[in-house]
Amino acid sequence: MGYNSNYDSYNTNYQSPQIVSYATNEAQATFYRKTYSHVAMALLAFIAVEAILLNVVPESLIISMVSGKWVWLLILGGFWLGSILASKWTQAQDKNTQYMGLGLYVLLEAVIFMPIIFLAMYFTDGTAILSQAGIITLALFGGLTAVVFLTRVDFSFLRSILVIGGFVALGLIVAGAIFGFDLGLWFSVAMVALAAGGILYETYNIKNVYSTDQYVGAALQLFSSIMLLFWYILRILMSRRD
Repeated sequence: MGYNSNYDSYNTNYQSPQIVSYATNEAQATFYRKTYSHVAMALLAFIAVEAILLNVVPESLIISMVSGKWVWLLILGGFWLGSILASKWTQAQDKNTQYMGLGLYVLLEAVIFMPIIFLAMYFTDGTAILSQAGIITLALFGGLTAVVFLTRVDFSFLRSILVIGGFVALGLIVAGAIFGFDLGLWFSVAMVALAAGGILYETYNIKNVYSTDQYVGAALQLFSSIMLLFWYILRILMSRRD
């Protein structure tokens, strides 16, 4: 059997996906660049889709999303089911399916954010409060990301806290929607802490759990935590203007 130089060249140049922390420095840098560029694209797409929806969807329909408790519960249920599907798609082998998952999740976030963005724009000082919430959110995200990358702390312990906290929060949100009581400022503060924990946990996973070809799925998880953080920071700022 003759020597196959093309085969050896292929094996030398090809690198199969591997856990990021075990990859080469070049592969790690590429993965991080792709992940955070996809997060940025998702945020820009969210802003664009939200702007379109607010200009196309009638105000009466937006208000009706939260004026009826059962309507809002149906929306939350649809968002939950859709987010599961989107997350599953981003873990698929096919890249087109992964991007479909990320795009679906951006659309779902834009839909569920319509009422709070509408209220912020028309019943407070509009773009100023949205800008403040956005700046605070990105600053916290940057700081939490730096904590993970600049320290050797193992944040995997947060998984149980996030799962339990998520179920408790969901139960309180559903109960508040059914019985019509306001969860108040301290609930929003607790949810900001939960979202911050989610960013720490997901950023830790990016370094130690994800493989180098899973940057779309990693971007979705980070985008999800950023949007949760933004939602409750916006609620806190709006409550101070009441």
